[in-house]
Amino acid sequence: MSNSKLQDIQVTVDTTYIASSSEPEAARYVFAYSITIKNTGNIEAQLLSRHWVITDANGKVQEVQGEGVIGEQPHIPPGESFQYTSGAVIETSVGAMQGSYHMLDSNGEKFTTTIPQFSLSIPRTLH
Repeated sequence: MSNSKLQDIQVTVDTTYIASSSEPEAARYVFAYSITIKNTGNIEAQLLSRHWVITDANGKVQEVQGEGVIGEQPHIPPGESFQYTSGAVIETSVGAMQGSYHMLDSNGEKFTTTIPQFSLSIPRTLH
């Protein structure tokens, strides 16, 4: 797999704590994350699969792998974006996620886009 296309896919993340679904007394903290995947390159790219590593403040790690995102393997034309929202459940009020998307460009070349670590935290937990 080539990493030459890393700069052609831009990933931004926005996270939200879902208090109504969380049960702190049962060590259940629910977070939503909205992701925007923008193709800044000059050829179409398709998202084939995802790999997430989710770590809570106790060091417990969950790995999530699978085809596509939210049941889709989106084709993202040059200059376009694909947005989706998903969720994660951890046992602490603070955690982190990071991962990668496995992509295929319209020339048939597979490449990986790395998603830098981002925080999951309830409001006012991190200062």
